[in-house]
Amino acid sequence: MRTHHPGFFNTADLDGFDALTAALEDPRPHPTEPALRQLGEAIMAELLDLVLGTALEDHVTTICETFIGGLHAGVTRLDRDADRARDDLARALRDFDGSEVADGDLQEAKHRGDAVDVAARALERVRDAAAASYSTATGEVWSPWRGSIRGSAVTAAQIDAQEALRAIEARKLNSADAGAQVVAFRASPHGDAPEDASRIFDALNWAREEWPTMSLALTGAKGGERLAKRWAQQKGVPLVLAKPDFERHGRSAPFRANDQLMALRPVCVLVLPQSLGVCGTVGAPDFGPALNLAEQARHRGVRCVRIAARGAG
Repeated sequence: MRTHHPGFFNTADLDGFDALTAALEDPRPHPTEPALRQLGEAIMAELLDLVLGTALEDHVTTICETFIGGLHAGVTRLDRDADRARDDLARALRDFDGSEVADGDLQEAKHRGDAVDVAARALERVRDAAAASYSTATGEVWSPWRGSIRGSAVTAAQIDAQEALRAIEARKLNSADAGAQVVAFRASPHGDAPEDASRIFDALNWAREEWPTMSLALTGAKGGERLAKRWAQQKGVPLVLAKPDFERHGRSAPFRANDQLMALRPVCVLVLPQSLGVCGTVGAPDFGPALNLAEQARHRGVRCVRIAARGAG
């Protein structure tokens, strides 16, 4: 049996909520994840301070769980709105004729769905923080009165849409079929140090052992992705390029390229958000598009691993 935890990977959770919101290109700022958590904690703290030690204390469970349940109802409602947006996307995909107008409608439908998804994930974080504070203070564990907490925002309509998108993008990006075993890769433009090359090649060799008929999907950007492209050419691995269209999409082009990569329904996503070189840019932030691709993979249940330095846990 093949191992699923190769030693050269750090599978630490990649939190790209801020990168996910940035991809929406909304001129208004989004609240950060720490701010959303703080809001949930503050709501519950204020409520508990008001109720505990008063005549309402005997009913603290019902009162607190009603508030958390209200947040959960909001998440559920937003998820339903997202489902409807995905249905619109599926219809647009079924009617797609390759025209510029149809492509614009497709992108707009996807943007609407993504915006609702972000709102649902934001309220979800407020709910979870409030529930955690409630559990810490009372020892009780909140759970929905009806239904369950949704583990994924992916719906049947979205899966159908992804299948159609995959076929469309395969035709747009490459004349040949991308294949069933697509491995998507994004890396920092600074990820071209000798240490980066070594770990990228290790990761890609591992991926090829796991998926022998893999094709490699990337944007062709400088740095780590050019190293990966060179590896694919040397190994005879098919390449699928999703080049960012800066003229059309401006600053959001790297994130739109991620949408194209995910439309290919990869079996695995590899990311190198930061150079591993000792002479790299110390203190530089992780590469946002790489974090965004990792976040998209997690939302869709696609395996995602972060390439780390040799010996990193």
